[in-house]
Amino acid sequence: MGSGFAISFADIEAAAQTIAGHVLKTPLMPAPRLSALTGAEVFVKHENMQATASFKERGAVNKLVSLSEDERRRGVIAMSAGNHAQAVAYHARRFGIPATIVMPETTPLVKVENTRAHGAEVVLFGETLYESTQKAREIAAQKSLVFVHPYDDAAVMAGQGTVALEMLRELPELDTLLIPLGGGGLMAGNAIAAKALKPSIEMIGVEAALYPSFHNAVAGADLAIGGATLAEGIAVKTVGVQTLPVVKALVSDIVLVSEDLIERAVNACATLQHTLAEGAGAAGLAAMLKEPERYRGRKVGLVLSGGNIDARLLAAIMVRELEREQRIAAFRLTASDRPGLLGKVASLFGTLGANILEVSHGRLFLDVPAKGVMLDVTIETRDEAHTAAIEAALRQEGFAPRRIYPRGQEPDRSGP
Repeated sequence: MGSGFAISFADIEAAAQTIAGHVLKTPLMPAPRLSALTGAEVFVKHENMQATASFKERGAVNKLVSLSEDERRRGVIAMSAGNHAQAVAYHARRFGIPATIVMPETTPLVKVENTRAHGAEVVLFGETLYESTQKAREIAAQKSLVFVHPYDDAAVMAGQGTVALEMLRELPELDTLLIPLGGGGLMAGNAIAAKALKPSIEMIGVEAALYPSFHNAVAGADLAIGGATLAEGIAVKTVGVQTLPVVKALVSDIVLVSEDLIERAVNACATLQHTLAEGAGAAGLAAMLKEPERYRGRKVGLVLSGGNIDARLLAAIMVRELEREQRIAAFRLTASDRPGLLGKVASLFGTLGANILEVSHGRLFLDVPAKGVMLDVTIETRDEAHTAAIEAALRQEGFAPRRIYPRGQEPDRSGP
């Protein structure tokens, strides 16, 4: 095993020694509530606890330490829109190495400022990572800088492989590892490490359905690639030249997960595991939610690869999940416009045990009788059954309630 690969198991063991003391040996935590949700015995490797909140530090440190004195003096350059940028910038400053990071012009300001705060020179160029990559290579050639690729680099791959090394040495009973799959650096290193320690272990890669790059490369498919995804950390259009042979040889399956599953997984990490996961970091759990029967009864290791998620985005995801579970519901009520109507409606919801979140009161719509009024009321309930009971009570009181569903969640009424 490993013949023809860019790295060997010995390289990963050496990387573990190299990065010791520079990155955190993150905890592998049992996840009883995620286990109850999926039917498997789930253990989570919390790479979101690294200093820059992602596994990228492992590969960055291993690469930076490998540089010669002349290379350190000249400095390094990397292209990234997020975690790799921060990892390289953070540890380059620790080692006294000048760092330049090329980021797309569309990169969120918070990520740009975080990278600058770690002491790197940030160059904003292009609309996409592809354009940023070309610019980074151009600057590297002009200034004789060392290019630190986010995944297609042997030292980076070996550093990332220390994740599975730690997991299986701590818990050799694991029989399945679910790994987020973007450019393949994390998966390649971990597949080599895991298969060396436990040849029977099943390695499953997880891609965002909008970015099925490895699925296309391995299966010979031609699925469309591109679009706005919550899992931007694995939104990669081109797979690694060095990582692809490893994935082909050692990964048993590549699972594609939709955006709604990624949202559900991010929410489950926050509410059940009490930890922050960005979209890519929750991809493994999303795969389990897609096919829970596949993992039932197995000991599954999830790599929570990163926790850099915007607070407003997380809040929106959590509210959307409450809507999916019908714990937040909106009703449109039509009634005669008379004094005390709002008070009556509010009292009714209170009696029914619902919490009113928002009320919109309209008299001027043409589809409302001249002496009528339309109320849009958003409420918080205990669960779907509670919501249904409230709807029935509203109807009995003569309010003719009509559910207002979030876009894409309207019930299918096309049947007989």
